[in-house]
Amino acid sequence: MATTKLKGNLVNLSGNEVNVGDAAPIVKVVAKDLSEVSVGGAQDNVQVVVVVPSLDTPVCASETRRFNSEAASISGASVTVVSMDLPFAMGRFCTTEGIENLTVGSDFRNKDFANAYGVLIADGPLAGVTCRAIFVIGKDGEVAYKDICEEITEEPNYEGALAAVKGLTKTSCCGGGCH
Repeated sequence: MATTKLKGNLVNLSGNEVNVGDAAPIVKVVAKDLSEVSVGGAQDNVQVVVVVPSLDTPVCASETRRFNSEAASISGASVTVVSMDLPFAMGRFCTTEGIENLTVGSDFRNKDFANAYGVLIADGPLAGVTCRAIFVIGKDGEVAYKDICEEITEEPNYEGALAAVKGLTKTSCCGGGCH
């Protein structure tokens, strides 16, 4: 069973552990307008799946703002932030914060995403919500990068995730200015 920490205390994660090289499970989450959004599997873009416990915390809000500006500006990549927040709260957050370059998806209905990716906190005060993690999924549907943050209250390794995204979205020499 995978683990992480909350304020230094060990917490267990439940669900199917997904690792680099694995096929990313296809899961539907609920968008802010209550439509369903598919995450995982092969898609036209490289997927950056940013998993947070709740947008209603300073660290999650800061992380979402940063991915809205940085990762969402990379051509050929799409960013989805997944949490257990209700879609209405996610929509309000996006409106208040001016988040327009990424998609938010709630896993509140059945915790399908959290269970499929092994990011459901199983015990402790945050039991039942997602931990802090990032998955980068190639166009082929394979997990190319995974970061389960060691401490839930700290921001992730942005540079590692963004480097993985940029590595998967590089254009060929025919239009990329290679010599």
